[in-house]
Amino acid sequence: MESLLPFEKVKREILIKRKDAATSAEHGCRPEDRPTEELAGCGIVNLDKPAGPTSHQVTSYARDILKVKKCGHSGTLDPNVVGVLPVAIGRATRIVQLLLTAGKEYICLMHLHKEVGEKTLREVCAEFTGKIKQLPPVRSSVKRQLRERTVYYFEILEIDGQDVLFKAGTQAGTYIRKLVSDIGLKVGGAHMVELRRTKAGPFSENDGTLATLQDLSDAYHYYKNEGNDKYIRQIIRPVERAVSHMPKIWISDGAVESICHGAPLHMPGIAKLESGIKKGDTIAIMTLKDELVAYGKAAENSEKMLKDEKGLAAKPEAVFMKEGTYPRINPQ
Repeated sequence: MESLLPFEKVKREILIKRKDAATSAEHGCRPEDRPTEELAGCGIVNLDKPAGPTSHQVTSYARDILKVKKCGHSGTLDPNVVGVLPVAIGRATRIVQLLLTAGKEYICLMHLHKEVGEKTLREVCAEFTGKIKQLPPVRSSVKRQLRERTVYYFEILEIDGQDVLFKAGTQAGTYIRKLVSDIGLKVGGAHMVELRRTKAGPFSENDGTLATLQDLSDAYHYYKNEGNDKYIRQIIRPVERAVSHMPKIWISDGAVESICHGAPLHMPGIAKLESGIKKGDTIAIMTLKDELVAYGKAAENSEKMLKDEKGLAAKPEAVFMKEGTYPRINPQ
């Protein structure tokens, strides 16, 4: 069975509300055509966190390399844990809130404290798939109380004596070290030896965007000192990359400016949208050039938004597009 996080299983269709909707070439810019300077001030880097520094330290290193005022990371990894750590730059930092709650995938090396039969081990591990109860470890950033988490999949990759390599896809906030410890309670003890995060929401180690701090430093050097922006553009991705896993609503050019000022989105402003949106879902509001305007909560489901010509469609929670990017043509 293919190991997929929940959003990776969802198949959405694009529903056209306004067949005549068009976007002006005079305003805005497709994310892939954005100037490098703008990209470096509001983008996201899929960093391969090394062992040793904290996630906060790695984010600080990235900030210093890029010479920007602020960076933010999407989900803490322990100092000795490595792997995917999306780091948002400048005005994009608020986007990490969406990634904090997205599903994660890990590859873990677990050492069993005594020999366990493969059949028994697989049966016990199967018990930790689906909804589980987990008490956060003593040293954690959350209140230490029993809480429910979901393990989407748990796949044993290799067994070598008492060493077990496995892959797990989990709900955000699931502690893998505690998961290993809890499995150990059922089989005579176990502890985590090594851990690597391989996915964080839409970012993965195999999507062609993963970069080390050294890669980032080298790319910035070529960009600033040699005028070659090829490498920096490969590493710093548009902020829109961080919402690629989310349901989307595309709006007309004339509706963009009011959203930039914090106004809610009403039905007449919608040009097209994705199927499967439910009331209360967190959605991305996009221009017809696929630029991120804002994210917020859907006020209705896809079917009602497609059909209705009046009423509230979505309430923005965070705006990313600068005011004045698009003129206010007509009120929504």
